[in-house]
Amino acid sequence: MTEEFQSSKPIYLQIVEKVIIDIVRGKQPLGEKLPSVREMAVQMGVNPNTIQRTYSELERMNIVETRRGQGTFVVNREELINELSYSLQDEIIRSFVQKMKEIGVPKTQILNRLQRYLQEGTHDDSVN
Repeated sequence: MTEEFQSSKPIYLQIVEKVIIDIVRGKQPLGEKLPSVREMAVQMGVNPNTIQRTYSELERMNIVETRRGQGTFVVNREELINELSYSLQDEIIRSFVQKMKEIGVPKTQILNRLQRYLQEGTHDDSVN
């Protein structure tokens, strides 16, 4: 099962984001081992060097730790999930607001449109 990647963003960063989302959603539990570099490369359909760079970036971000001879593990810190979740939310909001401003939508209208969108129920029901 290979992934499809956007050309506008480096692949390793897209994989970093996917791993983070898996951690936030509970698909990749805290303290658990990530697939080996080779396994992950096959799963994602990318070169092992890309996964090595991904794991290095995750380690730099203090999300994973590499244990010599054992592999790469998600750090076992409960607050990590909240930190990652809020970080993702901030990134999404920042991108949304920036795009709305690029098309000339004032802040008050952004808030009104978002509120109306959420109230109308015309969106995905998985949003609470």
